[in-house]
Amino acid sequence: MLEICDGLEALRGVMSLREIASFIERTARWVSPETFKLLPLWFPEHGRRTLFYKKNWSTPQLNKNRKTGLSIHKSEGNVHANKALTLALGLRSKRRPNWSCCHIWGIDDASYQLSNAIVMDRRFFSCVANMVLLPTPLKAFTDTMPDVKAMLRICARNLYDWPCTDPEFVATNTLLDKWTDWDSFPQSWPRTRHEKLPLGVVELSPTIRICAQKRLAAIRRDLEHAGTHYPREEVKAALAYWNIEL
Repeated sequence: MLEICDGLEALRGVMSLREIASFIERTARWVSPETFKLLPLWFPEHGRRTLFYKKNWSTPQLNKNRKTGLSIHKSEGNVHANKALTLALGLRSKRRPNWSCCHIWGIDDASYQLSNAIVMDRRFFSCVANMVLLPTPLKAFTDTMPDVKAMLRICARNLYDWPCTDPEFVATNTLLDKWTDWDSFPQSWPRTRHEKLPLGVVELSPTIRICAQKRLAAIRRDLEHAGTHYPREEVKAALAYWNIEL
């Protein structure tokens, strides 16, 4: 039977880590630190796999299987993380074809067999310091290459002065401090806190500020008036983590 090497090893044989990082450096779009400070968390009511409701959180939103006829409760994939990043960059979903939302902090599992507890956490799912916008083909690098993930986390931690505080990442943050392959690390990315801004940072604009204000007003409104399925206590806890005042 024909044997073949690991795909990542084959890639490394023809492309260096520095080259891969350069593609990401030159095309990534980052939320500005000022936008992050203005509104760190955009959809505290949602996390990966949380359930969807309609009619203002009063009725379950169901998906019907065409083959079986069975209906199941629709759950969150990446919809509101995508929406948060899009708004925080001053974009519209229809005007960003072939771009993908990439979570920076998450459970590292190239086999996709483990539950990603980090993005299931409402505190981190729609946090704009936990995301970067990449051309869709490049997202495969961030999903599967540990070195690429580490470099993104170093950049994000220094750009936003925030590392993920989930217990899963206490050890990871220590490992990031021991990074030594600076020849591969993108030149425009900060190596230390507040050193510089990477390429692709989108400045806080009046449009983005208005979107953030509207989003916060919607959260306040939902806490007061949304239906019985609205996760009020979870939302309050997520907002408290970020010191977001209502």
